[in-house]
Amino acid sequence: QIQLIESGGGLTQAGGSLRLSCTASGRTASGHTFSSYTAGWFRQAPGKEREFVGTINWSGTGTNYANSVKGRFTISRDNTKNTMYLQMNSLKPEDTAVYYCAAGPTGVRVSDYTYWGQGTQVTVSS
Repeated sequence: QIQLIESGGGLTQAGGSLRLSCTASGRTASGHTFSSYTAGWFRQAPGKEREFVGTINWSGTGTNYANSVKGRFTISRDNTKNTMYLQMNSLKPEDTAVYYCAAGPTGVRVSDYTYWGQGTQVTVSS
């Protein structure tokens, strides 16, 4: 099994920045590791469904973002460290949520992803 652990969440003011990390360990029964998979970030605000933030392909050469974060958030990964990052700039109060990292074959839906972290809280004050 692949385990994912997020870190880097916290409290910041509107206009500020945070950098989240997602560190992976383990491998599947077939021998695949985190570096084999597309990885994604999702978020869930209180009372709302979990929503797509962005994804990055296995090699780190392709990214895809939700319109709400495009131009403000950047996803990157370092497969030598089994780690994915989410750089969040120009944060807004509506970015407040629990942020989750995930790994899976591909896609932008929650159901597309097999492996999930436990989440890290991001709070943006106005």
